Amino acid sequence: MRAIQLSRFGGPDVLEVVDLPTPVPRAGEVLIRVHAAGINFFEVLMRRDGYAVTPQLPMIPGVEAAGFVEAVGQGVDASLLGTRVAAPLFVSQRPHGGYAEQVTIDADLVVPLPDVLSFEDATALMVQGLTALRLLRQSPPDRKSVLVPAAAGGVGSLLVQLARLKGASQVIAAGRGKAKLDLALSLGADAAVDYTEPDWPARVRDITGGEGADIIYDTVGGALTAASLQALSAGGELVFAALGRYGLAASDLEAMIGRNQSLRGFALLPLLSAQVLRASLSELFQLAASGRLQVAIGGRFPLDQAGEAHRLLDERRSTGKVVLMP
Repeated sequence: MRAIQLSRFGGPDVLEVVDLPTPVPRAGEVLIRVHAAGINFFEVLMRRDGYAVTPQLPMIPGVEAAGFVEAVGQGVDASLLGTRVAAPLFVSQRPHGGYAEQVTIDADLVVPLPDVLSFEDATALMVQGLTALRLLRQSPPDRKSVLVPAAAGGVGSLLVQLARLKGASQVIAAGRGKAKLDLALSLGADAAVDYTEPDWPARVRDITGGEGADIIYDTVGGALTAASLQALSAGGELVFAALGRYGLAASDLEAMIGRNQSLRGFALLPLLSAQVLRASLSELFQLAASGRLQVAIGGRFPLDQAGEAHRLLDERRSTGKVVLMP
Protein backbone atom coordinates (compact mmCIF):
# COMPACT_ATOMS: atom_id res chain seq x y z
CA MET A 1 0.00 0.00 0.00
CA ARG A 2 0.98 3.65 -0.36
CA ALA A 3 1.25 5.79 2.74
CA ILE A 4 2.57 9.16 3.87
CA GLN A 5 5.55 8.90 6.19
CA LEU A 6 7.04 11.50 8.50
CA SER A 7 10.73 10.70 9.03
CA ARG A 8 12.00 14.13 10.11
CA PHE A 9 10.48 17.35 11.38
CA GLY A 10 10.09 20.36 9.15
CA GLY A 11 7.89 21.97 6.53
CA PRO A 12 5.19 20.32 4.42
CA ASP A 13 7.83 18.87 2.10
CA VAL A 14 9.00 16.38 4.76
CA LEU A 15 5.81 14.36 4.19
CA GLU A 16 6.90 11.66 1.75
CA VAL A 17 5.04 8.96 -0.15
CA VAL A 18 6.29 5.46 0.68
CA ASP A 19 5.34 1.90 -0.29
CA LEU A 20 4.71 -0.37 2.69
CA PRO A 21 3.34 -3.89 3.17
CA THR A 22 -0.42 -4.05 3.52
CA PRO A 23 -1.19 -4.38 7.25
CA VAL A 24 -2.71 -7.66 8.41
CA PRO A 25 -5.52 -7.43 10.99
CA ARG A 26 -4.68 -9.11 14.27
CA ALA A 27 -7.21 -11.00 16.36
CA GLY A 28 -10.06 -8.63 17.18
CA GLU A 29 -9.14 -6.14 14.43
CA VAL A 30 -10.43 -5.15 11.02
CA LEU A 31 -8.60 -3.92 7.93
CA ILE A 32 -10.13 -0.81 6.37
CA ARG A 33 -9.70 0.37 2.81
CA VAL A 34 -9.38 4.11 3.43
CA HIS A 35 -11.51 6.42 1.28
CA ALA A 36 -10.96 9.57 3.36
CA ALA A 37 -8.47 10.53 6.05
CA GLY A 38 -8.84 13.67 8.11
CA ILE A 39 -6.11 16.25 8.64
CA ASN A 40 -6.00 18.15 11.92
CA PHE A 41 -4.03 21.26 12.85
CA PHE A 42 -2.30 19.45 15.70
CA GLU A 43 -0.77 17.17 13.05
CA VAL A 44 0.65 20.26 11.35
CA LEU A 45 2.18 21.27 14.68
CA MET A 46 3.43 17.73 15.22
CA ARG A 47 5.06 17.67 11.78
CA ARG A 48 7.20 20.68 12.71
CA ASP A 49 7.74 19.46 16.30
CA GLY A 50 5.63 22.25 17.72
CA TYR A 51 3.02 20.14 19.50
CA ALA A 52 2.79 19.43 23.21
CA VAL A 53 3.96 15.85 22.56
CA THR A 54 6.89 14.94 20.29
CA PRO A 55 6.07 11.82 18.25
CA GLN A 56 8.53 8.99 17.71
CA LEU A 57 9.74 8.89 14.10
CA PRO A 58 9.30 7.49 11.56
CA MET A 59 5.53 7.47 11.67
CA ILE A 60 2.47 7.56 9.44
CA PRO A 61 0.35 10.52 10.60
CA GLY A 62 -3.42 10.55 10.67
CA VAL A 63 -5.71 9.80 13.58
CA GLU A 64 -9.05 9.39 11.76
CA ALA A 65 -10.13 7.56 8.64
CA ALA A 66 -13.26 6.25 6.99
CA GLY A 67 -13.84 3.55 4.41
CA PHE A 68 -14.93 -0.04 3.81
CA VAL A 69 -14.01 -3.03 5.97
CA GLU A 70 -11.82 -5.12 3.67
CA ALA A 71 -10.73 -7.96 5.99
CA VAL A 72 -11.34 -9.15 9.53
CA GLY A 73 -9.06 -10.75 12.09
CA GLN A 74 -9.67 -13.83 14.17
CA GLY A 75 -12.77 -13.57 16.35
CA VAL A 76 -14.37 -10.72 14.41
CA ASP A 77 -17.89 -11.05 12.99
CA ALA A 78 -17.53 -11.65 9.25
CA SER A 79 -20.71 -9.65 8.62
CA LEU A 80 -18.59 -6.51 9.01
CA LEU A 81 -16.94 -7.23 5.66
CA GLY A 82 -17.88 -4.58 3.10
CA THR A 83 -19.55 -2.26 5.59
CA ARG A 84 -18.96 1.50 5.62
CA VAL A 85 -17.33 2.56 8.88
CA ALA A 86 -15.51 5.35 10.68
CA ALA A 87 -12.15 4.46 12.21
CA PRO A 88 -11.33 6.73 15.19
CA LEU A 89 -7.66 5.77 15.35
CA PHE A 90 -6.94 8.35 18.05
CA VAL A 91 -8.53 6.11 20.69
CA SER A 92 -6.91 2.88 19.48
CA GLN A 93 -3.78 1.08 20.64
CA ARG A 94 -1.96 2.46 17.58
CA PRO A 95 -3.33 6.01 17.44
CA HIS A 96 -2.04 7.00 14.00
CA GLY A 97 -1.65 5.60 10.49
CA GLY A 98 -4.58 7.28 8.73
CA TYR A 99 -2.57 8.86 5.89
CA ALA A 100 -2.54 5.56 4.02
CA GLU A 101 -4.53 3.41 1.61
CA GLN A 102 -5.27 0.84 4.31
CA VAL A 103 -5.26 0.77 8.10
CA THR A 104 -6.12 -1.65 10.90
CA ILE A 105 -8.09 -0.89 14.07
CA ASP A 106 -9.89 -2.75 16.86
CA ALA A 107 -13.24 -3.95 15.56
CA ASP A 108 -14.94 -2.74 18.74
CA LEU A 109 -13.99 0.85 17.91
CA VAL A 110 -15.37 1.19 14.39
CA VAL A 111 -18.69 3.01 14.06
CA PRO A 112 -21.13 2.29 11.18
CA LEU A 113 -21.92 5.16 8.83
CA PRO A 114 -25.39 6.09 7.59
CA ASP A 115 -25.66 5.38 3.87
CA VAL A 116 -26.18 9.07 3.04
CA LEU A 117 -23.11 10.26 4.98
CA SER A 118 -19.97 10.67 2.91
CA PHE A 119 -16.60 9.37 4.04
CA GLU A 120 -15.24 12.94 3.99
CA ASP A 121 -18.00 14.18 6.30
CA ALA A 122 -17.38 11.26 8.64
CA THR A 123 -13.74 12.28 9.09
CA ALA A 124 -14.81 15.82 10.00
CA LEU A 125 -17.09 14.49 12.70
CA MET A 126 -14.46 12.46 14.51
CA VAL A 127 -11.77 14.54 16.28
CA GLN A 128 -13.34 17.88 15.40
CA GLY A 129 -16.96 16.86 15.77
CA LEU A 130 -16.31 15.11 19.07
CA THR A 131 -14.35 18.13 20.31
CA ALA A 132 -17.25 20.45 19.51
CA LEU A 133 -19.86 18.14 21.01
CA ARG A 134 -17.95 17.41 24.22
CA LEU A 135 -17.01 21.08 24.70
CA LEU A 136 -20.71 21.87 24.79
CA ARG A 137 -21.36 18.99 27.18
CA GLN A 138 -18.62 20.26 29.52
CA SER A 139 -19.90 23.85 29.44
CA PRO A 140 -23.52 23.89 28.22
CA PRO A 141 -24.52 26.98 26.19
CA ASP A 142 -28.23 26.85 27.01
CA ARG A 143 -29.64 30.42 27.20
CA LYS A 144 -26.15 31.93 27.12
CA SER A 145 -24.25 34.12 24.67
CA VAL A 146 -21.22 32.27 23.31
CA LEU A 147 -18.15 33.32 21.34
CA VAL A 148 -16.58 30.85 18.90
CA PRO A 149 -13.06 31.79 17.71
CA ALA A 150 -11.89 30.27 14.40
CA ALA A 151 -15.57 29.82 13.61
CA ALA A 152 -14.94 28.82 9.99
CA GLY A 153 -12.52 26.04 10.93
CA GLY A 154 -13.20 22.37 11.41
CA VAL A 155 -14.15 22.60 15.09
CA GLY A 156 -15.52 26.13 14.96
CA SER A 157 -17.93 25.53 12.07
CA LEU A 158 -19.46 22.64 14.02
CA LEU A 159 -19.45 24.54 17.33
CA VAL A 160 -21.48 27.35 15.79
CA GLN A 161 -24.20 24.93 14.70
CA LEU A 162 -24.19 22.69 17.75
CA ALA A 163 -24.29 25.66 20.14
CA ARG A 164 -27.45 26.80 18.36
CA LEU A 165 -28.93 23.29 18.55
CA LYS A 166 -28.05 23.10 22.25
CA GLY A 167 -29.96 26.29 23.09
CA ALA A 168 -27.46 29.17 23.02
CA SER A 169 -29.26 32.51 23.15
CA GLN A 170 -26.62 34.15 20.92
CA VAL A 171 -23.75 32.73 18.87
CA ILE A 172 -20.97 35.12 17.91
CA ALA A 173 -18.39 33.94 15.41
CA ALA A 174 -14.83 35.24 15.31
CA GLY A 175 -12.50 34.67 12.40
CA ARG A 176 -10.09 36.11 9.90
CA GLY A 177 -11.45 37.82 6.79
CA LYS A 178 -14.85 38.30 5.18
CA ALA A 179 -15.06 34.90 3.48
CA LYS A 180 -14.61 33.01 6.74
CA LEU A 181 -17.04 35.24 8.60
CA ASP A 182 -19.62 34.84 5.84
CA LEU A 183 -19.30 31.05 6.14
CA ALA A 184 -19.90 31.21 9.89
CA LEU A 185 -22.96 33.41 9.39
CA SER A 186 -24.32 30.99 6.78
CA LEU A 187 -24.01 28.20 9.36
CA GLY A 188 -26.20 30.03 11.87
CA ALA A 189 -24.03 32.52 13.76
CA ASP A 190 -25.99 35.59 14.88
CA ALA A 191 -23.03 37.94 14.39
CA ALA A 192 -19.40 37.80 13.33
CA VAL A 193 -16.27 39.76 14.19
CA ASP A 194 -12.86 39.84 12.54
CA TYR A 195 -10.20 39.24 15.17
CA THR A 196 -7.48 40.76 13.01
CA GLU A 197 -9.04 44.15 13.84
CA PRO A 198 -7.69 45.67 17.07
CA ASP A 199 -11.09 46.61 18.49
CA TRP A 200 -12.74 43.24 17.99
CA PRO A 201 -13.38 42.58 21.73
CA ALA A 202 -15.25 45.89 21.89
CA ARG A 203 -17.37 44.71 18.96
CA VAL A 204 -18.29 41.57 20.92
CA ARG A 205 -19.31 43.68 23.90
CA ASP A 206 -21.43 45.90 21.64
CA ILE A 207 -23.16 42.85 20.15
CA THR A 208 -23.96 41.55 23.64
CA GLY A 209 -25.36 44.85 24.91
CA GLY A 210 -22.16 45.82 26.69
CA GLU A 211 -21.92 42.61 28.72
CA GLY A 212 -19.51 40.39 26.78
CA ALA A 213 -19.92 36.72 25.96
CA ASP A 214 -20.98 34.36 28.76
CA ILE A 215 -18.80 31.53 27.38
CA ILE A 216 -15.78 31.58 25.06
CA TYR A 217 -14.79 28.23 23.54
CA ASP A 218 -11.09 28.82 22.82
CA THR A 219 -9.63 26.24 20.44
CA VAL A 220 -6.99 28.65 19.08
CA GLY A 221 -4.80 29.65 22.02
CA GLY A 222 -1.72 31.84 21.86
CA ALA A 223 -2.11 35.61 21.95
CA LEU A 224 -5.80 35.30 21.08
CA THR A 225 -6.59 33.87 24.51
CA ALA A 226 -5.53 36.98 26.45
CA ALA A 227 -7.30 39.24 23.94
CA SER A 228 -10.46 37.17 24.32
CA LEU A 229 -10.67 38.03 28.02
CA GLN A 230 -11.66 41.56 27.02
CA ALA A 231 -14.71 40.04 25.29
CA LEU A 232 -15.71 37.85 28.27
CA SER A 233 -18.52 38.93 30.57
CA ALA A 234 -18.10 39.43 34.31
CA GLY A 235 -18.66 35.98 35.79
CA GLY A 236 -18.14 34.44 32.37
CA GLU A 237 -16.28 31.24 31.51
CA LEU A 238 -13.27 30.77 29.24
CA VAL A 239 -13.06 27.14 28.11
CA PHE A 240 -9.52 26.46 26.93
CA ALA A 241 -9.09 23.63 24.43
CA ALA A 242 -5.84 24.52 22.64
CA LEU A 243 -3.39 22.02 24.09
CA GLY A 244 0.20 23.24 23.79
CA ARG A 245 -0.76 26.83 22.93
CA TYR A 246 -1.53 28.25 26.39
CA GLY A 247 -0.85 31.99 26.46
CA LEU A 248 -2.16 33.47 29.72
CA ALA A 249 0.10 35.21 32.21
CA ALA A 250 -0.38 35.36 35.98
CA SER A 251 -1.65 38.92 35.62
CA ASP A 252 -4.40 37.69 33.26
CA LEU A 253 -5.52 35.12 35.83
CA GLU A 254 -5.53 37.76 38.58
CA ALA A 255 -7.73 39.99 36.40
CA MET A 256 -10.10 37.08 35.84
CA ILE A 257 -10.41 36.52 39.57
CA GLY A 258 -11.29 40.17 40.04
CA ARG A 259 -14.11 39.82 37.51
CA ASN A 260 -15.37 36.52 38.94
CA GLN A 261 -14.48 34.80 35.69
CA SER A 262 -13.49 31.16 35.44
CA LEU A 263 -10.98 29.25 33.33
CA ARG A 264 -11.87 25.69 32.44
CA GLY A 265 -9.52 23.27 30.76
CA PHE A 266 -10.64 20.81 28.11
CA ALA A 267 -8.92 17.63 26.91
CA LEU A 268 -10.91 15.30 24.67
CA LEU A 269 -9.35 11.87 25.13
CA PRO A 270 -9.99 11.45 28.90
CA LEU A 271 -13.70 11.99 28.22
CA LEU A 272 -13.98 9.18 25.68
CA SER A 273 -14.78 5.75 27.03
CA ALA A 274 -15.65 3.27 24.29
CA GLN A 275 -19.35 3.69 25.08
CA VAL A 276 -19.21 7.49 25.05
CA LEU A 277 -17.20 7.46 21.83
CA ARG A 278 -19.67 5.29 19.95
CA ALA A 279 -22.74 7.10 21.30
CA SER A 280 -21.31 10.54 20.54
CA LEU A 281 -20.18 9.65 17.02
CA SER A 282 -23.53 8.03 16.28
CA GLU A 283 -25.28 11.21 17.43
CA LEU A 284 -23.08 13.37 15.20
CA PHE A 285 -23.47 11.07 12.20
CA GLN A 286 -27.26 11.09 12.54
CA LEU A 287 -27.38 14.89 12.89
CA ALA A 288 -25.36 15.25 9.70
CA ALA A 289 -27.28 12.55 7.82
CA SER A 290 -30.58 14.25 8.69
CA GLY A 291 -29.35 17.65 7.49
CA ARG A 292 -29.47 19.27 10.93
CA LEU A 293 -25.68 19.61 10.97
CA GLN A 294 -23.73 20.81 7.94
CA VAL A 295 -20.16 19.67 7.45
CA ALA A 296 -17.87 22.20 5.76
CA ILE A 297 -15.18 20.50 3.66
CA GLY A 298 -12.46 23.03 2.91
CA GLY A 299 -10.18 20.93 0.75
CA ARG A 300 -9.85 17.47 -0.80
CA PHE A 301 -6.38 16.25 -1.75
CA PRO A 302 -5.06 12.99 -3.20
CA LEU A 303 -2.73 11.10 -0.90
CA ASP A 304 0.43 12.17 -2.71
CA GLN A 305 -0.46 15.82 -2.10
CA ALA A 306 -0.47 15.56 1.68
CA GLY A 307 2.21 18.24 1.82
CA GLU A 308 -0.02 20.68 -0.07
CA ALA A 309 -2.88 19.89 2.27
CA HIS A 310 -0.64 20.67 5.25
CA ARG A 311 0.51 23.88 3.58
CA LEU A 312 -3.10 25.02 3.34
CA LEU A 313 -3.44 24.69 7.12
CA ASP A 314 0.05 26.07 7.76
CA GLU A 315 -0.90 29.28 5.97
CA ARG A 316 -4.31 29.51 7.68
CA ARG A 317 -6.07 29.49 4.30
CA SER A 318 -8.42 26.61 5.06
CA THR A 319 -12.05 26.61 6.09
CA GLY A 320 -13.85 23.59 7.49
CA LYS A 321 -12.25 20.16 7.23
CA VAL A 322 -9.29 19.27 5.02
CA VAL A 323 -9.19 15.64 3.90
CA LEU A 324 -6.95 13.24 2.03
CA MET A 325 -8.54 10.92 -0.53
CA PRO A 326 -6.27 7.85 -0.95
